[in-house]
Amino acid sequence: VQLQAFGGGLVQAGASLRLSCAASGRTFSRYAMGWFRQAPGKEREFVAAISWSGGNTNYADSVKGRFTIARDNAKNTVRLQMNSLKPEDTAVYYCAAEETDWVIQNSGEYDYWGQGTLVTVSS
Repeated sequence: VQLQAFGGGLVQAGASLRLSCAASGRTFSRYAMGWFRQAPGKEREFVAAISWSGGNTNYADSVKGRFTIARDNAKNTVRLQMNSLKPEDTAVYYCAAEETDWVIQNSGEYDYWGQGTLVTVSS
């Protein structure tokens, strides 16, 4: 499956932004999806994940209550709605896919990755 993430940009602290990830090439509904991010000089970290049905989700503690992951299997997309953004949310955000129904937090378990989209939150 091929993934393309988009929707990043420069926003002020407190603003909202919605990232999207478009998938193509395979049956999207068979894939659990995840969002990860990597800030400059830091390791890639888990942000959110969703099962292939959309019925189960999981979030990093740092984004819980502010970010929402959702998917539209009819449109082969997964979105990350980010509210109340903070400067520490600044990073390149990546979407990832794995052919499983589990909700996966470990980046090493994902086989497919998008190219990343940059989110910059100014203070």
